[in-house]
Amino acid sequence: MSLGPGGKVTGKRQIGVFSAVFIIFNRIIGTGVFATPSTILALSGSVGLSMIMWVIGAIVAIAGMQVYIVWGTASRYFGCWALPKNGGEKNYLEYLFRRPKYLVTSMYAANAFLLAYTAGNSLVFGEYILKAANQDPELWTLRFTGVGCITFAWLLHGTALKLGLRLQNFLGMFKLIVLLIIIVTGFIALSGKMEVEKPNNFENIFEGTTMSASSFCLSLYSVAWSYVGFSNANYALSEVKNPARTIRIAGPLAIAVVAVLYMLANVAYFAGASKEEITGSGRLVAALLFRNVYGPKAERVLSLFVAFSAVGNVLSVIFSQGRVNQELGREGILPWSKFWGSNRPFNAPLTGLGLHWIVCVILILTLPPGDAYTFIVNVITYPLSIINTAISFGITYLAYHPYPDWPHVSRRIQVATIFFGLANVFLIIVPLTKPPPGGEPYKNLPYWTHALAGWSVFGLGFLYWALWAHLFPWLRGYSLLRVEEVGSDGYPRWSFKHVL
Repeated sequence: MSLGPGGKVTGKRQIGVFSAVFIIFNRIIGTGVFATPSTILALSGSVGLSMIMWVIGAIVAIAGMQVYIVWGTASRYFGCWALPKNGGEKNYLEYLFRRPKYLVTSMYAANAFLLAYTAGNSLVFGEYILKAANQDPELWTLRFTGVGCITFAWLLHGTALKLGLRLQNFLGMFKLIVLLIIIVTGFIALSGKMEVEKPNNFENIFEGTTMSASSFCLSLYSVAWSYVGFSNANYALSEVKNPARTIRIAGPLAIAVVAVLYMLANVAYFAGASKEEITGSGRLVAALLFRNVYGPKAERVLSLFVAFSAVGNVLSVIFSQGRVNQELGREGILPWSKFWGSNRPFNAPLTGLGLHWIVCVILILTLPPGDAYTFIVNVITYPLSIINTAISFGITYLAYHPYPDWPHVSRRIQVATIFFGLANVFLIIVPLTKPPPGGEPYKNLPYWTHALAGWSVFGLGFLYWALWAHLFPWLRGYSLLRVEEVGSDGYPRWSFKHVL
């Protein structure tokens, strides 16, 4: 199977409903459900509101899935593009914002290239693997362990693609098993068979509720982070059998299964540990559950399991992110596009993955201790909220001002897209407001850091477009001509020629 410019695939479609469900499922379940419950409980103040946040997150994800189903199924009508294509939001933004030419692609490319999507889970791997080794996660030990995790994923997917995919798929199934073990452990805790006194978290579930708009928003960020990936099948639509039917079935089914598992996992945590223990556990809440139910040795075993789960997610994310980087390289817009878009020398996107590796390593090694994971979660979720807002309200706009090739969208689906858009507007605006005392998201960073970073990423994309597409051609007296060519690795790509 070969990939053309814009992610169009020339070859056999191989992904059916079952595979599409697994693609989404494997991407969603990373470390969020193991690492974020303590943060969500601390921000919400009560067990009841914490559980409600997970329900709200599931509802938002279901609404968001409707947005991506609309774009994924509507793409078969975009005759001028010969869609469906790989690429997801990039294609949808380009369809919506056709002028100025190449602007939205440049801004999306900055978001894809500059955000460290796998850095957070690499740090969680470091924490859990050190816990399994009975070592304290000291700052630089944790950082270098995280760097080791992402380096392993980069080299594996960049040099031995088939082996990397096999390991990724195995660890995807392993993550499901770990989650089921945690849920079963929760039922054991509910029966009272524990090494410590049974907590009574379900007697007065709303006791201690202290939710402000700011903490609600930050809680929703953490939940949204745990659901990131429900759009994963949209990145490979060109390889999906009967994409309209497949995505309509696979997306809602995968989210429904994940939502049930997430709720049961949280019930397990609250059944096996007190509120104080959970909020004080940081990102080790799953290990805490095993310690309270089975004892210290089991805690270390579970820590090892979650560490392997984190590796599986890092492999999954860096695989798709390297693919996005490679396809952006094949668009011809980026500096040294041929280099980033190449499949040489191992017939794998080593260079596209390498760019993501560089960004992640810089972030892991420079963020202040205590704030790294939270900042990474927020700085990734914030730009994604901006993109989701654009494509959600874009559907509403197209309902009243459609392009000739835009299909009819039902009122019911329009309501879901508006709800998803408004939820993301909330996630964009609230981080700009000062949180109440005690509700600050960071220990050493200003509360608005991730919002500034998110807008700055798009700003850098805008600046690059202004320089590359306008200022430099004006100063040097040339215009840009986009042409299709075949690279030395045999893959077609776009390039820009300077025409005097």
